Amino acid sequence: MQPPKFCSTCGSKLQSQMRDGLERLVCSDATCDYVFWNNPTPVVGAIVQQGDHIILVQNIGWPEHWFALVTGFLEANESPEAGIKREMQEEIGVAPKSVNLVGLYPFFRRNQLLIIYHAEIDENATIVLQADEIAAYRKIPIAEVQPWDAGTGHGLRDWLRTQGYERKVI
Repeated sequence: MQPPKFCSTCGSKLQSQMRDGLERLVCSDATCDYVFWNNPTPVVGAIVQQGDHIILVQNIGWPEHWFALVTGFLEANESPEAGIKREMQEEIGVAPKSVNLVGLYPFFRRNQLLIIYHAEIDENATIVLQADEIAAYRKIPIAEVQPWDAGTGHGLRDWLRTQGYERKVI
């Protein structure tokens, strides 16, 4: 995402200045105190477990071999736990039986903070994909799932460790 070029308060050009020890974009109008802080965006993600399998999803537009966790942006006035329950319902059509925090992970490339949960769903639950966002899903045995070296893959690696699987991210 490109940083803004103009102040969202007064419309003046933004310029680079040191603020709080970091270079930031600030309004060029001396009477305006706007600072573009560029704070990370919170994103929730779920390691969805169904029995002894993990559900991975493929977003529309991703390459055929790319599958990842169910994820989505946290909404205003929404707790992370409520956010991941909503995302699971929206993307795979299933509400979790339980959700447990795995950890927090920076995703610098997209300026996001990933809040990763482990979420169990009923073994008999039917996956119903959100057709305008999710292209496909895979059910992979926990013993075979391989974490990836980006974003949510680190959360999957850490959860797998709690299950007795030591895997390097690839």
